[in-house]
Amino acid sequence: MTVLENAYALARDRKARVVFPEMDDPRVAAAVDQLTREGLVEAVPLAPVSDAHVEVLVAARGMKEGIAKRMLSKPLYRAAAMVSAGEADAMVAGADVPTRRVIEAASIGIGLDAGVSTASSFFLMVFPDGRELVFADCAVNVAPDAAQLADIARASARSAEALLGVARVAMLSFSTGTSGDGDSVTLVRAAAEASGFAGPVQADAALNPVIAEKKGIAPVEANVLIFPTLDAGNIGYKLCQELGGAQALGPFLQGFAKPVCDLSRGASVEDIVAATVLTVAQI
Repeated sequence: MTVLENAYALARDRKARVVFPEMDDPRVAAAVDQLTREGLVEAVPLAPVSDAHVEVLVAARGMKEGIAKRMLSKPLYRAAAMVSAGEADAMVAGADVPTRRVIEAASIGIGLDAGVSTASSFFLMVFPDGRELVFADCAVNVAPDAAQLADIARASARSAEALLGVARVAMLSFSTGTSGDGDSVTLVRAAAEASGFAGPVQADAALNPVIAEKKGIAPVEANVLIFPTLDAGNIGYKLCQELGGAQALGPFLQGFAKPVCDLSRGASVEDIVAATVLTVAQI
C-alpha cells in the first residue's frame, strides 16, 4: 500500500474534523464536497468569533482582548483558533493567500509543538520505483542556523513517522563525516549533534549503504533528507521531479501543535483533496 493509499484509509477511519477558511474559493468548495461525499473528513464550518477563540489568543499568546477580536475577524486566524480550541482537528488553507500568512495565523492561533521553535515544511516525494521519502525544508526557511536546522530535522522525523511509519534521518552536506570542512559543514555537524541524527552526510551515502560503508559511516538508508538551505532543498526536489520522474506532494507545514496544511495557490481540486487526506494522516 502506498503512502497515499494508506492516508486515504486512515482518513476514512478517523473522520477528522477539518476547517477550511477559504470556502469561497470554488476549488476548495469542490474539494470539500468530494471529501465529504467520500467520507474522508468532516468539514467544520467557520464559526462566529466566540469567547473560546478570544481566550486562545489572550491566554496562550498574551494578546489584548481588543486586538484578539480584530485578528479573529479574519477567517484564517479564526480557523486556527478553532483548531486550538478543540473545535477542529486540523486546518487546510493557502489556496488564496501566501505561505507566510498561513504560517503567521497558525503560529498565533495554534502555536508550535513541544520542543520545536521553528515552523518548517516538507515535501513527500514518491519515486517511480516505489520509494517514498520526506524532503525538508524545501519551501520556508531560506538559511536556517544550526538550532533551526535541528528543529526542522525533529519535525520532519515526526512527519515521516506519521506518514511512513519510520523515520531514518540524514542531515545532508557536501561532506560525509569528517572528510571535509567549511562553514556549512560545521553548521550541519552542529545540527546533527543537537538533534541526534546522522550527519553531515552526502546524499549518496545517506541513501546507499554500500557507499556509506566505503565512506566510513554506518548505513543510514535514509527516508528523510534534511537539506542545509532552501536553495539546496528546492533545487533537489525539482531535480527529482524533472529528471527522476518523482511526484512531489506538498509542501506541508510542520512543527505546529496541530496539523496545518498550506495549499499551493495553483492547487487543483484533486491536489486539495490529496493534501487534506495527507494532513489528516498526520493527526
